[in-house]
Amino acid sequence: MRYNQLGNTGMFVSELCLGTMTFGEAAAGSMWGSIADVDQAGADRIVERSLAAGVNFIDTADVYSGGASEKLLGQALKNVGVPRKDVVVATKVYGVVGDKPNDRGASRGHIMDSIQMSLDRLQTDYVDLYQIHATDAITPIDETLRAFDDLVSRGLVRYVGVSNWQAWRIAKALGVSERRGFARFETVQAYYSIAGRDLERDIVPMMAEEKLGLMVWSPLAGGLLSGKYGPGAPGNGEGRRASFDFPPVDKDRGWACVAAMREVASKHGASVAEVALAWILAKPFVTSVIIGAKRIDQLDQNLAAVKLRLDAEDMAKLDDVSALPPEYPGWMLSRQGTARRPEPFEPKG
Repeated sequence: MRYNQLGNTGMFVSELCLGTMTFGEAAAGSMWGSIADVDQAGADRIVERSLAAGVNFIDTADVYSGGASEKLLGQALKNVGVPRKDVVVATKVYGVVGDKPNDRGASRGHIMDSIQMSLDRLQTDYVDLYQIHATDAITPIDETLRAFDDLVSRGLVRYVGVSNWQAWRIAKALGVSERRGFARFETVQAYYSIAGRDLERDIVPMMAEEKLGLMVWSPLAGGLLSGKYGPGAPGNGEGRRASFDFPPVDKDRGWACVAAMREVASKHGASVAEVALAWILAKPFVTSVIIGAKRIDQLDQNLAAVKLRLDAEDMAKLDDVSALPPEYPGWMLSRQGTARRPEPFEPKG
């Protein structure tokens, strides 16, 4: 297990982050009912196995299984007996957590209420990374950032991050934080996979410029890249994708990626899922990849990805089949920027 710097902070986190969206037993027919069915005993086993493999980073959210994910995670950390300082706990705020009009969003009031409830469920005095889970088109960015800064000042939160925001909005928030002296976003949690590389257009260059860390969610595209689906699959596939087709993926491009990954997997004696994870782990802008599991065998397969090293030929094959189609202004920037790329310069005369 390798450990990477978290954004521009002095904290280091494992390259794999345990995602706990599967923790809890949600009502059948609900979105969480398609994802979560891990009870306390199962959560204990998954957390213990992850920590033993070197994972020190765990991600959850207040909305996962109606708060049950945070509760099960907090108890699992107690049951396993890991020292609090040895695990980096991340959670999120924004989603609907009640039936009142202010039980959602990025307002100061909702953030202040939510952090205390998350701390109670997690049985901890602080959260290492507190993330705003989505874009709130109503609440001013300044209000959200001021609330986060107050939580950092009070010691309830150590670092703050953002998830599912546009590049321009993140850049604006960073500008506000610098101008006002607020704690700034250190991480971006975003969807990224070999079948969904849209992040590379604007968000990746912005992160490199601002020294932000990237936490990747759904690296297997909701199971689409697990090997259960597409060309060469042993059957029609089972699991989450069969009942919850998310995140959206261009299936034609996705199946082309799966076919190429099968070839690479066969070469290395690995699974398709391991190849999908190893490809992301090889990207220099990725800080940590969030993995989730309902069973220990699923977890072990994901953990094994850190041992798979793809060579230059593998990466070239996978990069080529998954390449984003040209899009403006990217193709024009590439064309016009050639003359200004750093090169040795020798003045005449």
